[in-house]
Amino acid sequence: MTKPIYVLNGPNLNRLGKREPEIYGYTTLAEVEAMCREAAGKTPVEFHQSNREYELIDWIHEAIDADAAGIIINPAGLTFTSVPIMDALKMFPRPIIELHISNIHRREAIYHNSLMSRVATAVIAGLGPKGYRTAMAAMLELIQENRQ
Repeated sequence: MTKPIYVLNGPNLNRLGKREPEIYGYTTLAEVEAMCREAAGKTPVEFHQSNREYELIDWIHEAIDADAAGIIINPAGLTFTSVPIMDALKMFPRPIIELHISNIHRREAIYHNSLMSRVATAVIAGLGPKGYRTAMAAMLELIQENRQ
């Protein structure tokens, strides 16, 4: 059986489509999930969103215990503050893609220092919601490379 790819979404991403559409667009989180599942093809996807830091950490632990194939994570505002999420990601032995809908480096200075980038295999930022499709395609390639 193919191992799942975990797609984890942090605080306020449940408001996609309504929250600051000039930055994040009008695509909803449900549409993002459908996009991820379509891009993954036959690879199972565990898709989660939480406004609670501990739930994201629990899902990272679950991915570790499930021997998941990879993690795509948009930690949202926790990107810049959560040492516990970074520490949990350090324990994951496979590819990690950090994802941001906006280009965090073109925004206010508070958004420039990602703690997650230090442990991520790759970072995707600024492609809007379609960045999730790009992240899934990249993850599938990373998984394939690791199998060879």
